[in-house]
Amino acid sequence: MSLHRADGIVLRTQKLGEADRIITILTREQGRVRLVAKGVRRTTSKFGARLEPFAHVDFQVFSKHNRSLDMITQAETIAPYGERIVSDYSRYTAGTAMLETAERLTDAEGEPAVQQYLLLLGGLRALTAGEHAPGLVLDAFILRSMAVAGYAPSFHDCAQCGAEPADDAPWRFFAVPAGGVVCPSCKPPASAVPQRATLDLLGALLAGEWETADASEERHRREGSGLVAAYLQWHVERGLRSLRLVER
Repeated sequence: MSLHRADGIVLRTQKLGEADRIITILTREQGRVRLVAKGVRRTTSKFGARLEPFAHVDFQVFSKHNRSLDMITQAETIAPYGERIVSDYSRYTAGTAMLETAERLTDAEGEPAVQQYLLLLGGLRALTAGEHAPGLVLDAFILRSMAVAGYAPSFHDCAQCGAEPADDAPWRFFAVPAGGVVCPSCKPPASAVPQRATLDLLGALLAGEWETADASEERHRREGSGLVAAYLQWHVERGLRSLRLVER
């Protein structure tokens, strides 16, 4: 038996029995973990309200060698991001998609995922700050999460052969299976042909160039969001339920 403390972001909760929950948390040190929180669905629970999605919490874990899941025995709020996120539909749907993306891209439980953890923490902070449109924050988070997971898309040079375009403009053809934009020689059938401003926007989101992203037009944001969603769902191999609810 042992006790240890950790901090993390609550991704999801599931009912267990009459009064318990299984809490899925993305932690700094251990990546994604699932823990049991006993009695948190009772109105008398002292810390149940702290273990809701979006919450950044410091918690204590009780481990026992013959249990399949460890147990949370204490929880303290570090940052209640959910309070501001759930009060706004656009923020809530974007935030929910971010939580689901983070869970999908950390498939193996107990493996360190520090970069993914920091990306999610930064994304939730950006959502609550309200300095950028929720859709832009979501797309930036997805693109950077994909890059951390080893699926960084290309928005300028050919994703297949690495050829650079003759001028400063990116290649115009976009092929999800190929990994981004492709040159005419590598272009597979049915490739998308997004506008150059859309590719510039996606490149800015991946690089964190918010001045360019914030100045983008709505039509380019919509087109870019469609490409981001298609790229993510291709690599996670099944659709994200939360993306269907995001306002585009």
